[in-house]
Amino acid sequence: MHREGITEVTAADVASAKAMGCTIKLLCIAARGADAAGRGTVSVRVHPAMIPLSHPLASVGDAFNAVFVEAEAAGQLMFYGRGAGGAPTASAVLGDVVAVARNRLAGARAASESAYADLAVRPMGEALTRYHISLDVADRPGVLAAVAGVFARHDVSIATVRQGSAEGPAGRGEDADLVIVTHVAPDAALAATVRELRGLDIVRSVASVLRVEGGG
Repeated sequence: MHREGITEVTAADVASAKAMGCTIKLLCIAARGADAAGRGTVSVRVHPAMIPLSHPLASVGDAFNAVFVEAEAAGQLMFYGRGAGGAPTASAVLGDVVAVARNRLAGARAASESAYADLAVRPMGEALTRYHISLDVADRPGVLAAVAGVFARHDVSIATVRQGSAEGPAGRGEDADLVIVTHVAPDAALAATVRELRGLDIVRSVASVLRVEGGG
């Protein structure tokens, strides 16, 4: 299962998210699907992501956790409550211990697990997501076209671009900031795009890469 923590999230990422009307949350995402042969699969991943402030999960903070469910028949549902602290943690752990003991005595999985336990986990590269990519680039003509060409070669569509010139507030002498948000694409294509960007001589560095979830 793909997993990333929050150690790479920077203050610049937080500021960029705010400028986009988003916030950054650590998400665990699970989605049912099917492979090319029509067999059932599940995509499971944990990573920080930008989500719109209008999304119900954006308001979850402090000691609270939430589970947001999108169901075909029921629509969107959210379950919200305390997830940290002595009593809430003890309640969750004790619930797991009781469930394990009950299942061992019954010699079977719990009913809630049986429908999904045998589904194959899809590779992370097949997950469909969007990216927010912040680049430090040379501030000269043709840079944006060269960067856009990398995205085109990997069949990744660009949704928005924000650039700061040397004279602007985001500029730094001969360098500039370039912030790109993509449309939905396979994670493997997005990762390959970032790898090629790192190899361009006009790209000083890939300052940050964050996924974008929950909005179009």
